[in-house]
Amino acid sequence: MRKLQNIFSSLSYPHPIGSILNLLLAILFLYTPTVGQPTFKYLSTVDEVCSERKEEIVNLFEALNLDTPGLESTKEYMHKGDLIKAATSLLAYFRTKPIPPYARSLMLESKQKTSLETAEQLLTFQFTFYDQKSRLPYNEKGMMDWQHKGPLDDQEWAWALNRHHYLVTLVEAFHATGDAKYAQAVDHHIQDWILQSIPYPARKSSTAMWRGLEVSARVKNWAIVFYALKNSGHLSEATQLLILSSLPYHADYARKFHAKGNWLTMEMSGLARLASSWPEFKSAPEWMAYTKHTMTESLFEQVYPDGVQNELTSHYHRVALHNFELFQQICEEVGETLDKTYTNLLDRMRSYLAYTMRPDGHGLLNNDSDLDHNRAKVLAYADQYQREDWRYIATNGRDGVKPPGPPSVFYPWAGHLIARSGYDADAHWSYFDIGPWGTGHQHNDKLHISIFAHGKDLLVDGGRFAYRGEIAERFGSYALGSDSHNILLIDGKGQNPGPKAVDEPLTETHIHRTEEYDCAWGAFSDFKEVEGKVTHQRTFFYLRNGFWLVLDKIKTDRPRKVEALWHWHPDNQVKLTAQKEVYTANPKGNLVIHPLGKVKWEVQTVKGQDTPKVQGWYSEKYNQFEPNPTSIYSTQLQGDQVFGWLLFPYAATRPRIVAEFTEEADEKVRVKIEIDKGKLIELLLPLQNPAGVQILKRP
Repeated sequence: MRKLQNIFSSLSYPHPIGSILNLLLAILFLYTPTVGQPTFKYLSTVDEVCSERKEEIVNLFEALNLDTPGLESTKEYMHKGDLIKAATSLLAYFRTKPIPPYARSLMLESKQKTSLETAEQLLTFQFTFYDQKSRLPYNEKGMMDWQHKGPLDDQEWAWALNRHHYLVTLVEAFHATGDAKYAQAVDHHIQDWILQSIPYPARKSSTAMWRGLEVSARVKNWAIVFYALKNSGHLSEATQLLILSSLPYHADYARKFHAKGNWLTMEMSGLARLASSWPEFKSAPEWMAYTKHTMTESLFEQVYPDGVQNELTSHYHRVALHNFELFQQICEEVGETLDKTYTNLLDRMRSYLAYTMRPDGHGLLNNDSDLDHNRAKVLAYADQYQREDWRYIATNGRDGVKPPGPPSVFYPWAGHLIARSGYDADAHWSYFDIGPWGTGHQHNDKLHISIFAHGKDLLVDGGRFAYRGEIAERFGSYALGSDSHNILLIDGKGQNPGPKAVDEPLTETHIHRTEEYDCAWGAFSDFKEVEGKVTHQRTFFYLRNGFWLVLDKIKTDRPRKVEALWHWHPDNQVKLTAQKEVYTANPKGNLVIHPLGKVKWEVQTVKGQDTPKVQGWYSEKYNQFEPNPTSIYSTQLQGDQVFGWLLFPYAATRPRIVAEFTEEADEKVRVKIEIDKGKLIELLLPLQNPAGVQILKRP
């Protein structure tokens, strides 16, 4: 029956008759018996909690510093052995305690922020995580099934459920409307979770209820819930007491069993929030000192000097930055100071988000990223830190101050080049990756290129699809591998993982930027299951306000089959000419790929293919996917070879292009390009010397 419910929860019919079907399915769904019924008796009074959960309450009082001002009567009752009166006195203390700023601001701003539609769905146990909706069933105990994995049987769904962020939505709905049903639902859900979480496992875990990320997130959300509802009359004394009793376990887990890297930032920010929100615990000062030490140490371990988090994944760069900033905020709340080097590096992390942002406000789609929209975040940073250059970028040059120098930017430790024509909405924007593999969430995609121009997403990274469940089983290898990226396959094979991290930055031997052009190069030699030796070297050149030239050199000890992959955003109409040019025919925002060199190519366009292997799929967001046109150029090389690609952007009318290599010698290529019979451009491009570029002719 549970599987049937999951199927119903994911059905949708867009046509008029579908509305009737949706209604009938919803009625059937709501009245379908779940596994077990809500027969469990929840605790409602302090007496019941102290009686039925005595061990946890005794543990709570042992963890508290009863010498805290205001807890005098609580301490006296504990000396007398009166647990119930001590607990009652403790709750009275918290009722009079000031509400912290983070909870107070949420209470005041709820009318502007809340989504009542989402809150109403939560009241009927309909949860949506990663765009997947499912009704939460009861388990065999007649309690909420916190192990439920959603409609796609995805453990990530269960973990998201156990983070309890949705409780904040219910709190906002309560403060926006004053309707007690939202607060009462919070009370029910928290008590249900705590009672099922006992006994605390006291070991490192990856279960839905006890994993480091969920422990941290839950504490942050409970802090909001506890203080925003403590005087509402709808968060029962029993539940408040249970929350307090569970906090020492959450702190113990975060302190003893935390991970490293990006996860550590999330887990330590949770421990810091616990220590600052409930300083009444004996260990709160030690927790705060520990988080300060580990977070500072971790920042300099995780983030390169150029400001890029070393997973080299834009989405998780944002996550790490959020948690480092949250820790800074918590430190400020409790009067802890952080070294200037900490705050300066955070500033460089923010700058990375601003300067890598596309003209449409989206960030990089690379490695395990979603296509995050960063404009609002960058504008908020511009306001907070008085960065008029960030404002200029985020407003497409309408406000703020234009950044000095070329509009392109290179991050030498990350190996990320953003080559662009400017900051206006129709600007050319591109991304070229010549950096290390990354320390987490990596894809095998060195030398990948993405392009956005004239307001249109053109050449794209494949995205991350999903980590677990049916979508991951279908697309996981494709997402992580080379097949979903704009690189070369050798003998049908993609890249192996490269070095995870680097000890020094790339120098000017790999990158050169001027007002007129950007040029960079990189190489890769480790391909999966490929016999012998082969190296792919790629030189990337962007002529400002003009076009991109990509030169690929294959150095090999034997004949090779080579496939060049070009993945288009799904919104593009892709066509092929007799001259083996691939181009788009969109109303606005287009690109033509014109092959260069002596190589004879076979070209096919694949879209939504599953066999003989997965190809032509795109994932803009976790758990979302759709087919996208993928142009595959194939050839057989007998030995070393240099070939190239002219990537020419245009708004609406496709230009007539005549382009060729006029000279190949001494690691240099001379290229002659004529656009629309009259616009002649001639370039001399060294393959490994970006500063040696010569623009011989330009109209």
